[in-house]
Amino acid sequence: MSDALMHPRSVLLGAQAAAGVLPVCDHYCGVEARMLKSLRLQSDMSREFGACVFDVTLDCEDGAPVGGEQAHAEMLVDIARSAFADWRGAVSAGREAIKPRIAVRVHPVDHPAFERDVELIAGGLGADLCHLMIPKVESLQDVEVAVTAVDRVCSNLPPVTLPLHVLIESPGAVHRAFDIASHPRVQSLSFGLMDFVSAHAGAIPAKAMTVGAAGANVLDQFRHPLVVRAKLDVSEACHAWAKVPSHCVVTEFQDMNLMKLAAQRAAQELGYTRMWSIHPSQIRPILEAFAPSEEDIELAARIIRSAQTADWAPISVDGQLHDRASYRYFWQLLERAHCTGRKLPVSAQCWFQIARAA
Repeated sequence: MSDALMHPRSVLLGAQAAAGVLPVCDHYCGVEARMLKSLRLQSDMSREFGACVFDVTLDCEDGAPVGGEQAHAEMLVDIARSAFADWRGAVSAGREAIKPRIAVRVHPVDHPAFERDVELIAGGLGADLCHLMIPKVESLQDVEVAVTAVDRVCSNLPPVTLPLHVLIESPGAVHRAFDIASHPRVQSLSFGLMDFVSAHAGAIPAKAMTVGAAGANVLDQFRHPLVVRAKLDVSEACHAWAKVPSHCVVTEFQDMNLMKLAAQRAAQELGYTRMWSIHPSQIRPILEAFAPSEEDIELAARIIRSAQTADWAPISVDGQLHDRASYRYFWQLLERAHCTGRKLPVSAQCWFQIARAA
């Protein structure tokens, strides 16, 4: 059997493998200076970690001034084109370079600027984008509207199927999250905390948009029952359909202790495998919170290597039984280690070289 067919991802994940593995951090910026700074930081950290460890999402929705939507979108396309051109130039010159992961958040499907956003951005950037973020999605029908608009523009380009990420921002959207996640073009669902809270007409206090200190008796975004239930519904909808759940923002961007606490709780308690950043200082705490420990990485590599040697039959490691259920867990742990830039044991590095070449 070929290496590709014996690759742990193919053997263990099956249909789930199609969902792919995304960086655990999605960094948002909507102002030109911050876009440029974020892309430089992405390039620097890609060299540091040997992988693109966070996405940069350029924002048309909250970033564009009212009445200036088209000019903002055109500026954003120019910035992204320049970043991709720099990468191609480095590759052509024989320098080692990692392709930038750049996404764009467009306006909602019912906004007058939506169609023009799609024409300019999908038409101008084509297959280079890693995904398109669609905000304020309320139903499966909204997803279909977005898919139709994107595919109409992309039909004139080289073959490209642009993944869609969607924002779940209202009680109704949370109620329909499982249906929305089922759409084959949806790759990830993000929970929109602030819009969700404001959609309750004051019934949820403003404190639910904050992060309280450890041990504080505050109904913050990790303690208010309605908010926590909504987060869990979005997370579970994603896992039910092999999509990526992306956790909402933390607005206290100057308090790194709160940022670390929030990222840890999102990853360890609520089942999220990705999180938004709205300030460069939040990126590394998110990477650290979502990354496996060195001890867990070593154990996972030993288990997967032993399983592969046994042709994926049950094995015993350190006196503990393992089979395909635990193999799947430990393989996904290694994938998460790779996409957070953690150093992998030599025995595991070849699997990711095969994956890049595939």
